[in-house]
Amino acid sequence: MEDVNILAINPGSTSTKIAVYCNTKSIFLKTIRHNAEELSHYRRIADQFEFRREIILKELQEAEIDVSKITAVVGRGGLIKPIESGVYYVNSRMKTDLMNCIRGEHASNLGALIADDIASTLPYAKAFIADPVVVDEMQEVARLTGHPKFERVSIFHALNQKAIARQYAKTLDKKYEELNVIVAHLGGGISVGAHCKGRVIDVNNALDGEGPFSPERAGTVPAGQLAKLCFSGEVDYEEVKKMLTGKGGLVAHAGTNDAYKIETSAKEGDSKAKLLQDAMSYNIAKWIGQMAVVLKGAVDGIILTGGVAHNPYLVEYIKEMVGFIAPVSVYPGEDEMQALAMNALMALRGEIEVKEY
Repeated sequence: MEDVNILAINPGSTSTKIAVYCNTKSIFLKTIRHNAEELSHYRRIADQFEFRREIILKELQEAEIDVSKITAVVGRGGLIKPIESGVYYVNSRMKTDLMNCIRGEHASNLGALIADDIASTLPYAKAFIADPVVVDEMQEVARLTGHPKFERVSIFHALNQKAIARQYAKTLDKKYEELNVIVAHLGGGISVGAHCKGRVIDVNNALDGEGPFSPERAGTVPAGQLAKLCFSGEVDYEEVKKMLTGKGGLVAHAGTNDAYKIETSAKEGDSKAKLLQDAMSYNIAKWIGQMAVVLKGAVDGIILTGGVAHNPYLVEYIKEMVGFIAPVSVYPGEDEMQALAMNALMALRGEIEVKEY
């Protein structure tokens, strides 16, 4: 089988990660850091397009990567309209939506734009995105809340959740689409998803206001208390947003988003740190239990992934609470670059159908 060379691009708020894969093997990986001064020149994230593209091309040149041999450029999907999971061609409709920031501004919006631009200059390359955070496969009954002005939305770590679930399925000699699994991604934000035969039919909005609290996010908070605070005159809209995302969770309680610091303090006998760690573990386990109900108890496995899954105490706490539901497997950390590249590889090999946005 002919070699497939893939360039993966993952723009973040303060960095741009790039990787080159030959088939399943990583041959180049680089995290390019951007300081605040560099980015301060740009009013909008979309304005950083040329700056980031040129840095990527420069890094590839310095690493002596022959870009003419690249057959796919895959970008981290941004905040586009809600879509089903999968690999998508970057088309003009997608680029327009990303440029206009229809769902908000985020550095990942640049992924598809840069991927398409680079691919257009290469003789054989196609541009894709894979499993952006707006993947939405939620069943209709899960969307409704107690008031028509509020609807639950699907925003979660789709790329890593899907990739890890596929990896787990392989250990059972099964296809992902044959299993029911619960995946908990434990990072700066925490998402817990019910995967039913290849579709995430329910998941918390891990971005701004639902689910377990996390290192940076408040998760679900009591609605009455939140409403009272909003009209107290003590805070404005932007401050409330920050309380929910960015300055919630461990940041609010302990002044740090470093879960390892909390883990270390708890080990050293800090009772507040231990309570915080226990409460976060408890909330994660409780949400896993909710997703078991969504799957009507037919759960083939529970998977813990993300950086916080490196904490053995937290993992054991969760296992004790949910181990009766199904076997618990742990895949600490995440590898979004590999996940992007492997999605592109499956697309090029015809193992999955590439979709149109």
